[in-house]
Amino acid sequence: MNVMQETSLNNKKILVTGGSGFLGKRLKSFYPNWIYISSSQFDLKDSRQTDDCIDSFKPDSVIHLASKVGGIKYNVENQASIFHENTLINTNILNSCKKFQIKRVLSCLSTCAFPNVLSSYPFTEEEILNGEPPPTNAAYAETKRGLYIYSNALRDQYGLNYSCFTPCNLFGPEDHFGSENSHFIASLINKVSKCADAETLEFWGSGNAMRQHLYVDDLCKIIPILLERHNTNLPLIVAPDENLSIREILKIAQKSLPKNFSFEFNNKFGGQIRKDGCNKELKKLAPEIEFTSFKEGLIKTYNWYINKL
Repeated sequence: MNVMQETSLNNKKILVTGGSGFLGKRLKSFYPNWIYISSSQFDLKDSRQTDDCIDSFKPDSVIHLASKVGGIKYNVENQASIFHENTLINTNILNSCKKFQIKRVLSCLSTCAFPNVLSSYPFTEEEILNGEPPPTNAAYAETKRGLYIYSNALRDQYGLNYSCFTPCNLFGPEDHFGSENSHFIASLINKVSKCADAETLEFWGSGNAMRQHLYVDDLCKIIPILLERHNTNLPLIVAPDENLSIREILKIAQKSLPKNFSFEFNNKFGGQIRKDGCNKELKKLAPEIEFTSFKEGLIKTYNWYINKL
């Protein structure tokens, strides 16, 4: 998929929160003329600083990516701070955008906001509130649900074009490699890059959980499309068709990456068995999009990381 021509966005002032995060940093490599802010500039947990941010830049649109989140272990052990900080960040951003009459806000959710267990998969946008979220990510999930509910409330009550999209698990360049905040693929790549020949690597869970993984560059190319076209109250799911078990992912890594390793599972922090979302609405909105295969994205990410070491 080629980077889209920005057309009507060319002359727009677009502000991105979470500019120093994984997605924000990668997005900047695609659209360097947008405005990217981070917590070192404005503490979005503080309503006055959030007001100062929005008022000083006076953007035409806001892409809200900022959040406090980590890997599964971090999320389990820090639920209170995750809930508190994300509730403040999300509420302050939407309040300030309303206050300063920002007409367009596109906010990023997470598939963990969807119910822990559903009767059928892949789930659809309409099912986001049809059950309890996964207990391992409950606090973070509820803040994303709150962001979705508040965005729609502002849409309904004030006619503001505030909408949300829901990406599946992201991976790719600029991810957090080798920290407690690492996503699974980043952790996998870090471990493989440093392992000895024929070493056995340990991973969380049982290997049976299934996940969709979205290559970050694909989402970077999709976000401007969403900013222009996604003008409804749906928490639009952004995910490829591929849905692989963790065991299948590791077997692909064994065959695709230039290291000889085996793996085992510790059966801790297993998470949801399935959390795959339906991309039918996305394909209706943007039939031209194409997704990078998991294998191709894994190889690209590994090579990027090795070159950064």
